[in-house]
Amino acid sequence: MSGIKNITLLLKSMKPEQVKGEFVFCTLSEEIFSKTKITPLLVFHEKEGVTLIIKKELAKKMKFSYQNVWAMITLTVHSDLAAVGFLAIITKKLGEEGIGVNVVSAYYHDHLFVPYEKAERAMKALKEISSLK
Repeated sequence: MSGIKNITLLLKSMKPEQVKGEFVFCTLSEEIFSKTKITPLLVFHEKEGVTLIIKKELAKKMKFSYQNVWAMITLTVHSDLAAVGFLAIITKKLGEEGIGVNVVSAYYHDHLFVPYEKAERAMKALKEISSLK
């Protein structure tokens, strides 16, 4: 099942939804991560260490350090991984609103991590984009 590539259809159909909870980005060494018995939302291995996206309460429980707290917004449209320009329009609009964003693209959906305190503004901006196209 392939996703949508048409930019206009993607923007009209993206239907953003905020996922319940507060999320954080943590980094661990490979050695510590290999001994950790948790299931993060995301794991990414970089040469400097392993990046995890996990719920804030899990980070606190595990005593992992983090800097910021993020809201997760899922664009519920099934976007094609090769779609061109979709995320550029979204990140440009959020940037114009003064909202930083970290994007994770998975097979079915794109997930936006925005500062938790700016989630409501981000949702409003995303809904504006969707209604324009």
